[in-house]
Amino acid sequence: MKKPYNFNGLKVTSFESRRAIEIEKLILYHGGVPRVAPSMREVPISESKEALKFAKELIAGNFDLVILMTGVGTRALIKAVSTKFDIKNIKSALKKTTIVARGPKPVAALREMKLKANIVVPEPNTWRDILIALENETELKGKKVAVQEYGISNKEFISSLRKKGAKVTSVPIYKWALPEDIEPLKAAIQSISNSKEDIALFTSSQQIYHLFEVAGKIGYLKKLKQGLKSTVIGSIGPTTSETLNRVGITPDYEPDSPKMGNLIREVARIGAELVNKKRIALKNGVDTNIWRPVDMIWSKGSQKSRKAITNDSVFMKACRLEETDYTPVWLMRQAGRYMREYRELRSKVSFLELCKTPELAAEVTLRAVDRLNVDAAIIFADILLIVEPLGVGLEFSKGEGPRIKRPVRSGKAVDRIKDFDPESLKYVYDALKITRRALDPNKALIGFAGAPFTVASYMIEGGGSRNYENTKGLMYRDPGAWHMVMEKLSTATASYLNNQIKAGADVVQLFDSWVGCLSRDDYKEFVLPHMKKLISDIKSGTPVIHFGTGTAALLDLIKESGSQVIGLDWRVDLDKAWKQIGYDKAIQGNLDPVLLFSTPSEIRKRTKKIIDKAKGRPGFIFNLGHGILPKTPVDNVLALIDFVHEYTHK
Repeated sequence: MKKPYNFNGLKVTSFESRRAIEIEKLILYHGGVPRVAPSMREVPISESKEALKFAKELIAGNFDLVILMTGVGTRALIKAVSTKFDIKNIKSALKKTTIVARGPKPVAALREMKLKANIVVPEPNTWRDILIALENETELKGKKVAVQEYGISNKEFISSLRKKGAKVTSVPIYKWALPEDIEPLKAAIQSISNSKEDIALFTSSQQIYHLFEVAGKIGYLKKLKQGLKSTVIGSIGPTTSETLNRVGITPDYEPDSPKMGNLIREVARIGAELVNKKRIALKNGVDTNIWRPVDMIWSKGSQKSRKAITNDSVFMKACRLEETDYTPVWLMRQAGRYMREYRELRSKVSFLELCKTPELAAEVTLRAVDRLNVDAAIIFADILLIVEPLGVGLEFSKGEGPRIKRPVRSGKAVDRIKDFDPESLKYVYDALKITRRALDPNKALIGFAGAPFTVASYMIEGGGSRNYENTKGLMYRDPGAWHMVMEKLSTATASYLNNQIKAGADVVQLFDSWVGCLSRDDYKEFVLPHMKKLISDIKSGTPVIHFGTGTAALLDLIKESGSQVIGLDWRVDLDKAWKQIGYDKAIQGNLDPVLLFSTPSEIRKRTKKIIDKAKGRPGFIFNLGHGILPKTPVDNVLALIDFVHEYTHK
């Protein structure tokens, strides 16, 4: 396995101009062979009538907000207006307005003038983020707004401000032009067109326009687009990605934070995998100029041959207690709200729509694997999807989580539970089929369901609970009704998981998030018999991962249920738990998810302790002790995964 953050000799082209030397050094530092082809230069508008008009109105107090889009533009604007106006008057007038800075660069430029921004737009600093920041901080209707623009005017942004009732004045201060020497750009176009470059990095939208402009001038436009099909495209952020999409190119990677260093470091991290994937897709007939993760075709061979590759993967070997070259790692809730790509998709569809649209569920699943470089995918779904066809009603309320419309709290309510129709969850099976086809055969696909106790608790409580009064009340008051609920759920869950396996799941996991509320005696009487029956009904040869939280007192009983892999939460000591369970079972776990909010060095230290407790035994799968939390920094997740791979590689 290659060392993280290393291009390992890949040829990397950058179109950066102002920071060309810096980006070349970064590519070299990360083991790449750089080609820097400057694609633009900033030309200040020295006699800017708009800038002087802006200064006059600013001093007259005619602006409520001033939006500064770039650091270079902020400096250029002040320089332009200071030729005709006293700089003290400009500063004084700015202090009387609301200054909006699009990220840290305008903030730094303001600091040089001993001025402070009233509103700083957070990353990724797109024009949409500016709108959100303004909506959170101020009312736009009727406000007079000046926007320091750069290069090409952002018509969408200006239009959006006006639609919200703002009176907008655009203040262009510099424009983009081609470099005086375009020979390096021509050479880069020819090299990409001839498929001699591995990766192309774009750090601004204007680079894309100029690249295509020059390609057209030299008669290489068609050849360039063809060459880009086998070249991995790195985009610094959402605005650049939107421009790439506009010209018919899909970016292959975009970092969570739109910074040049992050782009290079993260593309170096998985560059070889991205290049390999894109070229295999192209070879198999995929149009890699405009494509989605679900379009990937790894092999035109039989499903049987792909299954053989998956069975020999590091993850599957660990499930079977076989020796592996390194410790496999995946993370519960690895496709979730902490990822920008997921949040963007969720802003367009509801949670249930996402679950019930196979292509979208598959896309979310695949994007997480591509981004994180984990050893297994877990299909995007929810443990409560199974209750909808049982007739109890399911809804997801914003801010409140899942709610059961008709809670099951009596024997009569239990009798009304419908028989499970496996076809009612066909959308999950379809998502699995799409994912398995588009997923690297060397990575396992995990299907899952909620364990009967946790799902029953949701159905009885009607939602989340702290003390499970209704659940335990039914269990103690009417054991017959309780066992009937568990029997119905066990039968339904076995059918559901077997259909997932048939659709392409290589492994299945049972989530028993609430079972830790039970005593040993209650677990033995009210849960264990049903878990044994459920797991015995799952297709033979498919590994089952049994994960619960708060289960330190139940681990030996959980072993009796028959699963091949037992997941541990962060509250237990891994080596003691494994010894208690027995080394004839594989173990998964168990870093505290909150540790991902600390520093990379602390994450590595704590992760090392857990790995060392496994003592190199076969059958260890690294994971968190529960799911990734919504605000977890993506960079820390990447650091965790890379450390597990690097530290355990033999």
